[in-house]
Amino acid sequence: MDWESFYDAHPSPSNYEPTITAVENFVCSHENKKIVLVTSGGTTVPIEQNTVRFVDNFSVGTRGSASAEYFLEAGYIVIFLYRSNSLEPFVRHFNNSLLDKLEIVDDKLIQVKNSEFDILYPILKKYKDAKEANRILTVPFTTLIEYMWLLRGACMLMDTKYSLLYLAAAVSDFYIPPNEMSEHKFQSKDGPPMIALRLVPKVLKAVTHIWAPNAYIISFKLETDNRILIQKSKEALKKYKHQLVIGNLLHTRKRNVKLISQDDVVEDIVLTDQDIENGIEIEDLIVSNVKAKHDIFLKSHK
Repeated sequence: MDWESFYDAHPSPSNYEPTITAVENFVCSHENKKIVLVTSGGTTVPIEQNTVRFVDNFSVGTRGSASAEYFLEAGYIVIFLYRSNSLEPFVRHFNNSLLDKLEIVDDKLIQVKNSEFDILYPILKKYKDAKEANRILTVPFTTLIEYMWLLRGACMLMDTKYSLLYLAAAVSDFYIPPNEMSEHKFQSKDGPPMIALRLVPKVLKAVTHIWAPNAYIISFKLETDNRILIQKSKEALKKYKHQLVIGNLLHTRKRNVKLISQDDVVEDIVLTDQDIENGIEIEDLIVSNVKAKHDIFLKSHK
């Protein structure tokens, strides 16, 4: 199935229109400013119409949520298209430990522990500043179909040279069409279910050629075999004609990534042990590099 047939066969989700209207209003309020769409987290693939079980992946949105923060620091307006309940910008710092940073005073007041104030305050200040200035819009999704529709709608609203598409979400390669799903929960007494997965159509060509051909577009490539990472990244650039692939290996992705561009230049970004000890995140280095490339792109498209 090609991407056009996919959209014809799968109606938009019930919340699509109000969500895309919110995205449109946000984009229009920042005309001619540098704006980035960051996609983050994984997509679920239901295996029943009344969903109890689904196919998922390991992504929790670490790269996307961290990158969104650094794009804000770099002066971008941010649309954060993320998997519901995955990591979000700023919130990610306290995802498992926020309650430990608070204390109850006289059974009437909740306050931040003195020992935690210097950590919490700068993060909360950045979040409040971004929200009050209307510089970040968060858009959640859960299923593959929700993601596909929201991606298309957002890209079509961002077809300018000021737009940067940073497609970091871990999108499923396989799915089950709704008309081929069981209506109700599979019963174990019936034995193992026979499930036929279909290939998800590649929409990157639609992004680069139809929905947002004027934007600066970055895709991600995750592999487990170092021998094919650069080759597959270059093949993607040749096929889809976008500007940059960020390649990484599963077990080293938090310390080392490769930036592969259309001119066959491969740049390594590596975190040293000292960088990690100093609290530097690799997404900070990635975003700084991407910003410089986007600035050059803007100057060449006056």
